[in-house]
Amino acid sequence: MKLTKKKIIHGLIYMILIAGMLIVVLPMIYMISTSLKPNGALYEYPPKFFPEWKEITLENYKYILEQSKFYRNFFNSIFVSVVTVVIAAFVSAALAFCIARFRFPGRNFLFTFIMLTMIIPGTTLIVPQYELAVKLGAINSLRGLIPFYVAWVIPYSTFMIKGFVENLPKELDEAIYIDGGSVFTVFFRIILPLTKPGIASISIFNFLTAWEEFPWANTVINDDLKRTLPIAISGFFGQHQFTQWGYVFALSVFSLIPILIVFISCQKFFVAGLTTGGVKG
Repeated sequence: MKLTKKKIIHGLIYMILIAGMLIVVLPMIYMISTSLKPNGALYEYPPKFFPEWKEITLENYKYILEQSKFYRNFFNSIFVSVVTVVIAAFVSAALAFCIARFRFPGRNFLFTFIMLTMIIPGTTLIVPQYELAVKLGAINSLRGLIPFYVAWVIPYSTFMIKGFVENLPKELDEAIYIDGGSVFTVFFRIILPLTKPGIASISIFNFLTAWEEFPWANTVINDDLKRTLPIAISGFFGQHQFTQWGYVFALSVFSLIPILIVFISCQKFFVAGLTTGGVKG
């Protein structure tokens, strides 16, 4: 009886996992299949989830690759995302190191303030951020994206990396100080190398944040050549009085490539980061 009950529970768990996997995977499969259809076939009735073999075409991808601004938009997204990740990783690691290792007046208030900024909806800050961008002369420039993206991801990054720093024994720091090392030596020789899994896992989320962000980029950037990929994708909506879904999904497939590369490259660090971050020692 116990064995049968255990099998039933395992069966239910597998069914739930399979259902969850289908919910996540099916939209991506539909996106890819739609990108392989001609635009006219998207409005056929009854609709088909998969195109017939003779209907498969690469015209949507060919059209996207023939657009010179696509390469510029793609580079803009890569540049903004990579710079955001690098700056955020360094600043968050340094801030987490200071909060976790040093005792100074206002330390708890600083950390609490950083955490409170995480609960503020980003859309409520668009107006003051826009005014700040105008004063900084960062409108219609990639400089109007990077500083704000970094500011958005620093609170959560600091919170996560702080947990990794606290898991490191302070004896490592003391050994460096005894040998005549400075705070910078501890940070660059101990903290950064040993918190690499945590920084890598957080960097994946930071990359996704900068890569997929739409409202702020759409507010600040007006020049087609300075836009990022999400804005370029939105340009096909309503074009020629109807949405060209084939182009939309073809460009969306291209936008997935860097995300897959980043995740696959950092997968081992991502798994190690989640495991280490879940253990308090």
